[in-house]
Formats: sequence, C-alpha cells, structure tokens
Amino acid sequence: MRINRILTAASLVLGTALSVNAHAQSPTCELDRPMKFGGMNWESNLMLVGVERYIVEHGYGCDTQVEQGDTLPMFAALQRGDVDVNSEIWITQMQQAWDEAIASGKVRQVGTVFTGTDGWYVPRHTAEKFPQLRGAADLEGLHEAFIDDEDPGKGRIYGCAVGWTCGTINANLLRAFGLQDEYLVYSPGNAAAQRAAITSAYKRKKDIVFYYWTPTSLVGSLDLVKLDLPPVDRQALACITDPHCETPRPTGLAAYPVVTAVNSEFARRAPGLTAFLAKVSVPEAVLTATLGHMEREKLEIEEASLYFLRQHPRIWREWLPADVAQRVQQALDG
Repeated sequence: MRINRILTAASLVLGTALSVNAHAQSPTCELDRPMKFGGMNWESNLMLVGVERYIVEHGYGCDTQVEQGDTLPMFAALQRGDVDVNSEIWITQMQQAWDEAIASGKVRQVGTVFTGTDGWYVPRHTAEKFPQLRGAADLEGLHEAFIDDEDPGKGRIYGCAVGWTCGTINANLLRAFGLQDEYLVYSPGNAAAQRAAITSAYKRKKDIVFYYWTPTSLVGSLDLVKLDLPPVDRQALACITDPHCETPRPTGLAAYPVVTAVNSEFARRAPGLTAFLAKVSVPEAVLTATLGHMEREKLEIEEASLYFLRQHPRIWREWLPADVAQRVQQALDG
C-alpha cells in the first residue's frame, strides 16, 4: 500500500510537471491572426516593439508583424484596427488627435510605458570651459561661443526638426529668458540633420547648445550636461507650449507620461495580451542607457531588444504571469 501511495504521489508530481512544461512550451494565442504593431520610426519605439514582439511570440505563442509609419498615420491605423497597438504615444505632441480618438471609443489607453523629458543640453567639454553655464539663463552674454553660421552676430541654439511641435517650446523659451537679441533657434530640416549636427560638434569638441529629449541613444551615448531650468510653473508652461503665446515666462519643462494604446476591439478579443501591454513600464534612465549601449556598440534594433531582455529580467518579469515569463526566459536561454 505504501509503495502504491508513493507511486501515485510520484505520478501526480510528474503529471503536474509535464502539464506545466507542456503549458510552458505550447501557449495558445488569443488571436487567430498575427498581432500588429505600429512601428513608428524612432529608436525607443522600435526597441520597445522589438521587446514586446519577442515576449508575444515566445511567451504567448502569437505571430506578430509591424506596420511602419509616422506617428499620426500609425495612430489613424490604430483607430481603424489596421494595427492593434501603438507602444509609445507622446500625447502632448498630438493632444487634439488623442482626445478625439479616446472620445470616439476606438482607442484605449492601457499603460504608461515611461516618462519623457526634454530640455537644452551642452557637451561636457562646453560645461567645463564655461563653469558659469549652469542653467538656460546663464547663456546670456555667451553667444559668441555658439556663433550662428548664417548670422555671425548671434549665437545658435539647435532646436528640433522643422515642423515639430517642440519648435514652439524652443522659440518661447528663448523669449522667456530674454535671449532673443543674442541667439537664434535653428531648426534642422529633419531629425537626422539635427542629430548629425550635434554629433559632429561633439566629436570636434566644438561648443554647441541644443534641444533634445529622452529616452534617446544620443543622450545615452554622449557625455552631456542638461542646463537647469526653473521649477515648473503650470501657467507659464501652458504659454510656453502655445504657438500664440504673447508673453512667455521662464519655467521648467514638465516630464510627461508616454503611453501605450490599443485598438478597443483588440482589447476585447485579447484581454491577456492587453493586460501584458498595460504593465509594460521601463524607467527612463534604463531605456536611455540601453539606447546608448545600442549606439556605442552599433547594434541593430533586434540585438538591442535582446540586450534589454537579457540585462533586465527583473523589469520585464513584472509585466508577465509566471508561466509566460518562464517561456520567455527559456527562449532567451535557448
């Protein structure tokens, strides 16, 4: 009898182990088609999409695909259901379109993936050359260090690409700090030109002051100093972001939530996948450091995504049920 009980208990343990292992190896996807990601064309989004796709494929047993495009076309595709998820939406850059989509019920916010920041930066070598340069207001009287090639009588502050909404922020900050008589805000033709100008100046140890944001590989890979701004004044900030602001006043730039959104029908059909996406959250410093590593090591997006998964299991395991996390870890170890 004792032997039979032992064999029965052993069989139960083995059966449970086999059942767990089978479940770990053979998940059933909630969708009968590939899960479709919006592949907005900037590095943090592409890396996050790579991480999420790996988890969805290996942890949830789903096929995936990416639709490439700019922010607003991909957001329109999300509303139509042509894509299921936009992993990284900067609401403040598209507030009206966001508000209308939420009101329509076609889109659902499911999580905050990180908190974004922006501001004015200088290279470390510039900060060391001008120790008095600690904040944006300290640029006064230093314009000759940042001479504008097209207007040698003024200094140049490199803003963001032509047409981006952050152009308003830079123009209004210039006036808020009373720097408009000494400096011009220069808007490169596109993001690549902006990055090239900054990188070139940095490598040549030329002095440059520029607007940038995080998380980005540029900030993560270069030794930079962010210029101090005053504490955030909500009323002043509302004016700084308004293209019709008549009297901008100095203020800090508030960190802002960057969110994940899904198509509402997808959320109904795939509650498990939606629950996963709702938990995806990465500290900004970790994401910036990962993107900086990607830049320094010249990694492809897929390689950077795997690097993140292997380096930060404590982060991504928090997003997942235990069995899903086990399958993902098995794939990484395989």
